[in-house]
Amino acid sequence: MSRHAIVVGSTGQIGRATVESLLADGWTVTSVHRGTVAQPSGWAARGVVERPADRADLAGVVAASGGADVVVDTIAYDDADARLLLGLAGDVGSLVVVSSASVYADDAGRTLDGSTGPDDFPRFAGPVPETQATMPPGPATYSTKKMLLESALLDDGRLPVTVLRPCAIHGPGSSSPREIWPLLRALARRPRVPLAYGGASRFHTTSAPNLAELIRLAAARPGTRVLNAGDPEPPSVAEIVRIVSATAGHDPELVPLDGPAPASRVSRTPWSVPRPYLVDMTAATAQLGYAPVASYASAVAETSAWLRERLADRPWREAFPLLAQYYGNRMDDFAAEDELLASLP
Repeated sequence: MSRHAIVVGSTGQIGRATVESLLADGWTVTSVHRGTVAQPSGWAARGVVERPADRADLAGVVAASGGADVVVDTIAYDDADARLLLGLAGDVGSLVVVSSASVYADDAGRTLDGSTGPDDFPRFAGPVPETQATMPPGPATYSTKKMLLESALLDDGRLPVTVLRPCAIHGPGSSSPREIWPLLRALARRPRVPLAYGGASRFHTTSAPNLAELIRLAAARPGTRVLNAGDPEPPSVAEIVRIVSATAGHDPELVPLDGPAPASRVSRTPWSVPRPYLVDMTAATAQLGYAPVASYASAVAETSAWLRERLADRPWREAFPLLAQYYGNRMDDFAAEDELLASLP
């Protein structure tokens, strides 16, 4: 019997991998996106029905599709989005919705959103389980809005809902790819790369194929649950820089610096944190039989290839304007980097 999935945000990094995973498992798929990014070529020939639509039109898409066994929402953000999804009850069998691991708070109430430096960065005893305390829901920050989303979905009861909490996601289709940081240095053949915190920081990565595998399993076994989503053996910053550099044929000398980056933020990567921020994957394995389908190193090779293709004919700021808006010159201020390196003993 055919199973039908509607994937919202299908042309982004999570959506692309999710559609591929569901197709490989025999699902029929409706691809919903706003039309700003074209869906991968070849999907139509594999039976994917494309529905360019805004989120406000989702109910119409579901009706035109004759309902769905599952709606996978890769880009839901707050309680308004939750209410829209819950309004599909009766026409869809279950929901799988992507939240964020940034919602966690340590035992002293410290959070990622509230962190300004090493002193108030969250401190966890080890990889964080789903039972760890979270931020209160509210409109103030990205993570509190994600908690509005989670609370509205989980408290409703009309539909089975799987909420997933990924970490630093990467994959083709990203609008803000963190891997640009080491890749720009590799493409520029930078001989030395300084790294804050000795390059030992570990901020859990989530490769899109692994997240898509977890989505596939949750779609096949509807239930109400919250699950973390992170890569096996999450790499340190130094390992990330070496792995991404190698995909571009470069092997720089890594220069570990003690402590945080200076005021200029030179040496601070998108994964540089004063203490580990890792998630526990035990529940996903126990509840769904989840096993990762990729390591960070194997998955990032595809990410890097896609990034290099995007950068082949345009500057990175033009290719990824959201990333440029967030990081600005910190992503490639090589002059400041050279100045810092020259000052070292």
